[in-house]
Amino acid sequence: MESSERLGRHRWKVERSISWLLGYRRLTVRYERKGSRFLAFLGLAAVMTCYKKIARIAT
Repeated sequence: MESSERLGRHRWKVERSISWLLGYRRLTVRYERKGSRFLAFLGLAAVMTCYKKIARIAT
């Protein structure tokens, strides 16, 4: 069992990924009424997040 001092330091990959995606305003508040458009913005946000991470590693 972890002590209370270390609690919350370790973030799971899924939680971290969701927090990255929620950094985009269009995904935080759902403006789109159609689910297909929302999924398109979700995919675009995932691509942009991956590109930023890869670009940072490449430099």
